[in-house]
Amino acid sequence: MKESKSAAKEVEEETDPASVFFWWTLGITLLTVALFISARMGIYQEVLYKRYGKHPREALYYTHLLPLPGFLLLTNNIWDHFKIAVSSPPVQVPVLDIAVPIVVLFLLGNVLTQYVCISSVYVLTTECSSLTVTLVVTLRKFVSLLFSIIYFQNPFTIYHWIGTLCVFYGTIVFTEVIPNIRKSLATRKSQGKKVD
Repeated sequence: MKESKSAAKEVEEETDPASVFFWWTLGITLLTVALFISARMGIYQEVLYKRYGKHPREALYYTHLLPLPGFLLLTNNIWDHFKIAVSSPPVQVPVLDIAVPIVVLFLLGNVLTQYVCISSVYVLTTECSSLTVTLVVTLRKFVSLLFSIIYFQNPFTIYHWIGTLCVFYGTIVFTEVIPNIRKSLATRKSQGKKVD
């Protein structure tokens, strides 16, 4: 009986407007802080590459090596989820002719695609400004979001439209499309007048 009361209390807390607003605010705050830290890291990488040369693989290595001790705090959680992954239903891998738990297969696929993505971002940081890299990563996240909305058949709300407009507006402002179009039209007009 106590378990059902505590479960009911948890559900009540999850639907309590004050609790929902608190967790929403906390999530937005964490995302905002992460955005600023990410931007600062991009600028710092730019400074490091100018000072010590362009070594994207080394930067990738150290940015993944140094946080590893932090995962020691999550050892129990990681172990529990490892057991869940290993106990998932097996699927036959045709080329290797072995059965692998499906969650482990998904995990391997995720790790491989993430490696390709993040290593490409680190190479991009050596070739472009941090602002360009941030724009490219934002556009990639946007495309990923659109894909998930379409794939999982989620509704495309007004907030998605506002986000879409913000992404496209930011892209157009950054790439200076409008001034370039005006300049192109002005040169065409001046060339047309010279011909007359």
